[in-house]
Amino acid sequence: MNTREHNFNFSATGIGSVPFFEVEETCRRIIRNTPEVPFWPQFVNRDCHEDMVIQYSQGLPLLDIIEEKRSLQISDTQDRENALVEFYDHFLSQDLDHFAISREFAPGLYWLTENVDRDESGYIKGQTVGPITFAAGISDLNGNAVLHNSELFEAFTQGLAIKALWQVKKLASTGRKTIIFLDEPYLSGFGSAFTSIQRQDVIQTLQTVTDYLKGNSDTLVGIHCCGNSDWPMILDTHIDIINFDAFEFMDHFLLYPNEISDFLEKGGSIAWGIVPTTGLTLELTASELFERLEKGLNNLSKKGIDTGILASSSLITPACGMGTMNPKLAERGIDLLSELKSMCVSG
Repeated sequence: MNTREHNFNFSATGIGSVPFFEVEETCRRIIRNTPEVPFWPQFVNRDCHEDMVIQYSQGLPLLDIIEEKRSLQISDTQDRENALVEFYDHFLSQDLDHFAISREFAPGLYWLTENVDRDESGYIKGQTVGPITFAAGISDLNGNAVLHNSELFEAFTQGLAIKALWQVKKLASTGRKTIIFLDEPYLSGFGSAFTSIQRQDVIQTLQTVTDYLKGNSDTLVGIHCCGNSDWPMILDTHIDIINFDAFEFMDHFLLYPNEISDFLEKGGSIAWGIVPTTGLTLELTASELFERLEKGLNNLSKKGIDTGILASSSLITPACGMGTMNPKLAERGIDLLSELKSMCVSG
């Protein structure tokens, strides 16, 4: 993890998915409301190719898109051995173009990178489905989750790592510093009876992707988990930024002040998902959210964490992606980010 070379000071950014349809209009709203860390939007209602799993499938081996189900499945027609050999040839030669996300699959990524202002002091954020969530959502030919097929799980983990590197290079073409989040909703509720992967396997898998990105670029790497999780486990990885639902799960996260302090001291940052994406109303105010965020910050301050470090290492985000929200409420959520950022700086 890097030593602290950044000062986020409650910069606002987003998670990814939005309920809108107009690419340019949405990107302009994002740039206007999150100018320091704009993010590219995933238009999940426009096309199944922008679904969070399908969107990152191009270039990966043995996958068929089932459009009517908005899902992926392992191909029963491709030759498995040859497909994996071809995949590893591209991976080992670092053939980034082979792993590109096409404009059809991510129009928001292309519009944003082609039109955002160049700002060497600013950031730009992207996102990718995390390898654990990706593998948990695909079944092999025996009907088992790929998460438990070591050969395919390893290939997909490495494939998502190099696809994320392609994305980082694309984002870096703007002249801005890059951030990429691994979206891991599968890790919500980790440790329950329904979790079918071991703690050390989670850490190793996340570090495989994180270390690959850090070894080949200067990007910051974050993880987004929209529910409660095993936060000490995630804090124990090489992640730079942890993004959590601070509206619903603030108290759960704050149960680990020592681990949080160690994470911040090593240069880590926290992205507080303080703008709710479920139950948001037009009446909710930035002042109410500021009070809730301030309580969390004061909690850590009372545990001995320096307020200056907290400010420089904090971003604010929605609690989760906005793709399933009512469009008017999603617009309000994006506006709240800007309002809350101003309050945090002035407060």
